Amino acid sequence: MNLSNIILAVIVVAAILFILYQKGYILADFKNISPEEAYQMIKKDKKDIIIIDVRTPSEVKAEGKIPNSILIPLGNLGEGISEIQNYRDKKIIVYCRSGNRSASASRILTSLGFKNVYNLQGGINKWKKEGLPVK
Repeated sequence: MNLSNIILAVIVVAAILFILYQKGYILADFKNISPEEAYQMIKKDKKDIIIIDVRTPSEVKAEGKIPNSILIPLGNLGEGISEIQNYRDKKIIVYCRSGNRSASASRILTSLGFKNVYNLQGGINKWKKEGLPVK
């Protein structure tokens, strides 16, 4: 094996690890849940769950949103924390369009002391694909 093959292998492994980290599959202090798990959780614990949508207002307008979710775009999450400050011990489901931004938002929330953070895998795209309610 020559040096260029070793370098290529290291780059490929690093890229895979980065993708797994970004999606929240490794080194995550939040839980990834499926749309069905999220839906059941919402139905069961309605009063003890906060649902945060981290998409942009234009995405919400075009694609709809999960009922009763709070829009705090990822870029405004730092400023929007005051809106949810009193819910530190409640379950928080975070979603976006496909699950990437919500994984980032979930990391931010857990780093700020929120304890029960759940990332919706596949985002609203997968939620809608599974026929779950959208407003």
